[in-house]
Amino acid sequence: MKKTLLATAVALAAASSAQAATVYNEDGTTLDVYGNVQIGYRNIKDDAGDSRDDLFDNGTTFGFAAQHQITNDVIGYMKLEIDDIDATEMKTGPRQDGGDQAYIGVKGNFGDFRIGSFDTVMDDWIQDPLTNNEYFDATDSNGFANGNKSGSAETDQIRYMSPVMGGVQLALGMNYKGDAESENSTNSSEQTFYGGVKYAVGAFSVAAVYDTLGIQDDETDIVTGDDLGDRYGVNAQYTINALRLSAKYEVFDAEASNSDVTYAGIGARYGYGMGDVYGAYQNVDDDSVDDKRNEFIVGGTYNISDAMYTWAEIAKRDRDEDAGDGFGVGVTYMF
Repeated sequence: MKKTLLATAVALAAASSAQAATVYNEDGTTLDVYGNVQIGYRNIKDDAGDSRDDLFDNGTTFGFAAQHQITNDVIGYMKLEIDDIDATEMKTGPRQDGGDQAYIGVKGNFGDFRIGSFDTVMDDWIQDPLTNNEYFDATDSNGFANGNKSGSAETDQIRYMSPVMGGVQLALGMNYKGDAESENSTNSSEQTFYGGVKYAVGAFSVAAVYDTLGIQDDETDIVTGDDLGDRYGVNAQYTINALRLSAKYEVFDAEASNSDVTYAGIGARYGYGMGDVYGAYQNVDDDSVDDKRNEFIVGGTYNISDAMYTWAEIAKRDRDEDAGDGFGVGVTYMF
């Protein structure tokens, strides 16, 4: 799941009182506590075409956010989000498969510098504007970015985000895996370098991101070889009142197989007052296996109150045996 509490707040745009609680505010330092409980039902076809269903936790999160004034122009901040919680299985013990986001940083007129674990620029600028849905998202290159090192694209990051100047914003960063890291598959340090640029004018914005995927390069892997490849993408958005339109073109350029996987999609989201309705279409073209398919995702949310909403989504993936096709419904309570 790419969705964070911020994305949930977008779904509750009409509900202004569901906000984090400030538990400390003194001498220029503030500490907020926030979270949500998300429970859903899903029915999805597996690789054999058989429908499988369950009640599941859809990303229950508990978080802390703090900041303090270092100087008149510089703010230090931190964020810690924990989502290794399974609301449907708490009686048998919590999950132990990791958290969500944890980082510290400084920001000011010079921009924003942070270090830790957080969403990638490819997520924020390219993928999420198309489908940052409650459960079903369009296919993307994150599987290649993480490889067999689960979540590695979002961890051990160092990133600089420039201030917006003339509508232009730059992002530069890296993932660093030292040779002491357990997921490092080589005997030397590995780095992924990425960069992006975003331009906004009025209701229109366009962004482009490039990622070297360096932490997935493995000189000992006889399948992928030394250089896995890289990925890049562009996204354009236009907002008309309560309607947001988005278009994405994303590529995973595989060095080892000399082939590409491309993702070309369009999406729309409309806020109707008591929630959102949204949909997306994406064409996926994988040269390495001569696979072309079309994905369709539609969904909607309904605000029960300022702090509680429901959602429903349907996805069609166009895979063999209809694998991945399904629907889901759920409810979220925020505090």
